[in-house]
Amino acid sequence: MNGIIITNNPKVKEKYSKCYKIVFLEAAGLMEVLYLVRDKIHEGHGLLSHPLSGSVKPGQTIYKSVMITKEKRELDIESLKITENSIAVAEKLLKDYQLIDLDLIAGGIDR
Repeated sequence: MNGIIITNNPKVKEKYSKCYKIVFLEAAGLMEVLYLVRDKIHEGHGLLSHPLSGSVKPGQTIYKSVMITKEKRELDIESLKITENSIAVAEKLLKDYQLIDLDLIAGGIDR
Protein backbone atom coordinates (compact mmCIF):
# COMPACT_ATOMS: atom_id res chain seq x y z
CA MET A 1 0.00 0.00 0.00
CA ASN A 2 1.30 3.40 -0.94
CA GLY A 3 0.38 5.75 1.87
CA ILE A 4 1.53 8.02 4.66
CA ILE A 5 1.04 7.14 8.31
CA ILE A 6 0.44 10.02 10.71
CA THR A 7 1.09 8.81 14.24
CA ASN A 8 2.17 9.68 17.73
CA ASN A 9 2.94 6.02 18.49
CA PRO A 10 6.67 5.20 18.57
CA LYS A 11 5.91 1.48 18.04
CA VAL A 12 4.09 2.25 14.76
CA LYS A 13 6.99 4.45 13.66
CA GLU A 14 9.48 1.70 14.51
CA LYS A 15 7.55 -1.07 12.73
CA TYR A 16 6.53 0.73 9.53
CA SER A 17 9.20 3.37 8.89
CA LYS A 18 10.94 1.17 6.30
CA CYS A 19 7.73 0.54 4.34
CA TYR A 20 5.81 3.82 4.60
CA LYS A 21 6.42 7.49 4.94
CA ILE A 22 5.81 8.28 8.61
CA VAL A 23 4.82 11.65 10.01
CA PHE A 24 5.75 11.15 13.65
CA LEU A 25 4.24 13.57 16.16
CA GLU A 26 6.32 12.91 19.24
CA ALA A 27 4.60 13.98 22.47
CA ALA A 28 1.42 14.92 20.55
CA GLY A 29 -2.00 13.93 21.80
CA LEU A 30 -4.96 12.47 19.98
CA MET A 31 -6.34 15.84 18.92
CA GLU A 32 -3.06 16.99 17.37
CA VAL A 33 -2.97 13.84 15.26
CA LEU A 34 -6.57 14.35 14.11
CA TYR A 35 -5.98 18.04 13.33
CA LEU A 36 -2.94 17.18 11.20
CA VAL A 37 -4.94 14.52 9.35
CA ARG A 38 -7.62 17.15 8.64
CA ASP A 39 -4.94 19.59 7.39
CA LYS A 40 -3.50 16.93 5.08
CA ILE A 41 -6.96 16.20 3.67
CA HIS A 42 -7.35 19.90 2.91
CA GLU A 43 -4.06 19.62 1.00
CA GLY A 44 -5.56 16.88 -1.20
CA HIS A 45 -4.75 13.63 0.59
CA GLY A 46 -7.49 11.08 1.28
CA LEU A 47 -8.14 8.69 4.14
CA LEU A 48 -6.95 5.09 3.88
CA SER A 49 -7.94 4.27 7.46
CA HIS A 50 -10.68 5.67 9.67
CA PRO A 51 -9.48 8.27 12.20
CA LEU A 52 -11.39 6.57 15.03
CA SER A 53 -11.06 2.95 13.91
CA GLY A 54 -10.86 0.23 16.51
CA SER A 55 -12.84 -0.41 19.64
CA VAL A 56 -10.79 1.94 21.84
CA LYS A 57 -12.61 5.19 22.50
CA PRO A 58 -10.84 8.54 22.37
CA GLY A 59 -9.66 9.31 25.86
CA GLN A 60 -8.95 5.65 26.61
CA THR A 61 -5.66 5.69 24.71
CA ILE A 62 -3.06 8.36 24.15
CA TYR A 63 -1.93 6.89 20.83
CA LYS A 64 -3.46 7.34 17.39
CA SER A 65 -2.29 6.36 13.90
CA VAL A 66 -4.09 7.24 10.67
CA MET A 67 -3.09 6.31 7.13
CA ILE A 68 -3.68 8.75 4.28
CA THR A 69 -2.92 8.65 0.58
CA LYS A 70 0.57 9.63 -0.49
CA GLU A 71 -0.61 11.35 -3.63
CA LYS A 72 -2.68 14.51 -3.60
CA ARG A 73 -5.87 14.93 -5.59
CA GLU A 74 -8.90 17.16 -5.44
CA LEU A 75 -10.34 17.72 -1.99
CA ASP A 76 -11.91 14.42 -0.89
CA ILE A 77 -15.15 15.62 0.68
CA GLU A 78 -15.97 12.20 2.17
CA SER A 79 -12.56 11.99 3.87
CA LEU A 80 -13.04 15.52 5.17
CA LYS A 81 -16.51 14.71 6.56
CA ILE A 82 -15.25 11.57 8.28
CA THR A 83 -12.32 13.41 9.81
CA GLU A 84 -14.40 16.40 10.95
CA ASN A 85 -16.95 14.03 12.53
CA SER A 86 -14.12 12.11 14.22
CA ILE A 87 -12.73 15.36 15.64
CA ALA A 88 -16.17 16.33 16.96
CA VAL A 89 -16.63 12.93 18.62
CA ALA A 90 -13.16 13.03 20.16
CA GLU A 91 -13.64 16.59 21.44
CA LYS A 92 -16.97 15.68 23.03
CA LEU A 93 -15.60 12.56 24.70
CA LEU A 94 -12.55 14.40 25.99
CA LYS A 95 -14.79 17.10 27.46
CA ASP A 96 -16.89 14.37 29.08
CA TYR A 97 -13.74 12.85 30.59
CA GLN A 98 -12.74 16.29 31.89
CA LEU A 99 -16.09 16.63 33.66
CA ILE A 100 -15.85 13.13 35.12
CA ASP A 101 -12.35 13.85 36.39
CA LEU A 102 -13.51 17.18 37.86
CA ASP A 103 -16.42 15.47 39.63
CA LEU A 104 -14.15 12.79 41.04
CA ILE A 105 -11.57 15.21 42.42
CA ALA A 106 -14.26 17.58 43.71
CA GLY A 107 -15.87 14.69 45.56
CA GLY A 108 -12.63 14.07 47.39
CA ILE A 109 -11.83 17.73 48.07
CA ASP A 110 -15.28 18.95 49.06
CA ARG A 111 -15.77 16.40 51.85
